[in-house]
Amino acid sequence: MNHFSIPRDIFYGKGSLEQLARLEGKRAVIITGGKSMRSMGALERAECLLQQAGMEVKLLEGVEPDPSLETVLRGAEELQRFEPDWIVGLGGGSAIDAAKAMWVFYEHPNLGFEQAVELNGVPPLRSRARFAAIPSTSGTASEVTTSAVISHHASRNKLAMDSKALIPDLAILDPDLACAMPARLAASTGMDALTHALEALVSTAANTFSSALAREAAVIIIQNLKASCAGDPDAREKMHYAQCMAGMAFSNSMLGAAHSLAHASALTFQLPHGLGNAIFLPHVLRCNSQLEEVAREYAGLARRLGLEGKENFCKGKIDLNAPGNTAPLPEDARLAEALCEAVAALGRNTGIPPGLKAFGVSREAFEAALPDIVQKALLDPCTETNPRRLGAAEMETLFRQGFGE
Repeated sequence: MNHFSIPRDIFYGKGSLEQLARLEGKRAVIITGGKSMRSMGALERAECLLQQAGMEVKLLEGVEPDPSLETVLRGAEELQRFEPDWIVGLGGGSAIDAAKAMWVFYEHPNLGFEQAVELNGVPPLRSRARFAAIPSTSGTASEVTTSAVISHHASRNKLAMDSKALIPDLAILDPDLACAMPARLAASTGMDALTHALEALVSTAANTFSSALAREAAVIIIQNLKASCAGDPDAREKMHYAQCMAGMAFSNSMLGAAHSLAHASALTFQLPHGLGNAIFLPHVLRCNSQLEEVAREYAGLARRLGLEGKENFCKGKIDLNAPGNTAPLPEDARLAEALCEAVAALGRNTGIPPGLKAFGVSREAFEAALPDIVQKALLDPCTETNPRRLGAAEMETLFRQGFGE
């Protein structure tokens, strides 16, 4: 029997932030990141709306990108003192992930982080508070997912709490918030969302519902990301909804090796998550497209997008020698390569660095870190649901392709 979980309520459209005034409770905490939500007036507006609902409101600002365990634990202590019955994560994925993790330790103050990131390690929630998520970026989809990713600096790794309990009670998708993103952030978060869609579609845990959402999200993102980065408001709105669709897909199907590579690289090279996914995605797509069923899925997307096939399918391909693998049909292979090239071109056309070297990682630093990041990527949970089985040699090849020349 399969199981598909999403938030109870998703409000979307211009002005949907007003839904905060309809919440019922006594005290609310708004958890947010840097200065963008305050400077654009969204933080003050959210605070006023919660006050209109009759709540006392506390602000917790300053969540950093890729939030640390230390930030989470400090925030949980603030929650213990204030005792909110609504926790509102406002901003990018980092702010919402941090808010989710603070929620866990607010409800379970004696829970250890090592226990929380284990399989089934998050206990039941909502005995003390409910959770609302309001994204200002169009990529992570933390407002609809089961996870909260936290940086654990002691191990130089990013670890995830994962539980159906972490799906917010309420998600608000107000495109007015997304219109404030600078182009480079629209690009990296948009490529993050595309990675979610394309990996969820072919994950070994994909299902009927997740695949339908992933296909549609991928098409919308590929058609609108470039215009979104140029500031087109209609494209920004479509991207905001598509990234949420991709989030609902991957939250119910898991992901693949592009995420494993990005997670393993993040703290070692100070590589933002969206950029990491964007750098590694074309190489993982080509690797996985050597499977018949994957090529068939990606060829279907290429047909919908009107892409012409290329003859250089799987340039620099990886021979994984996995038993039972069936090569794709020639036409599917040709169209799958067209999709791979379209994704790579989309990254180039939106300012994504073509590799770790272009991002600023030196050859010496890369070679020194390579054995460690290969092992981290192999142990990443996303590797388990990648459609092709990957060993250390194959993972190293993908890292080297992602380094670039």
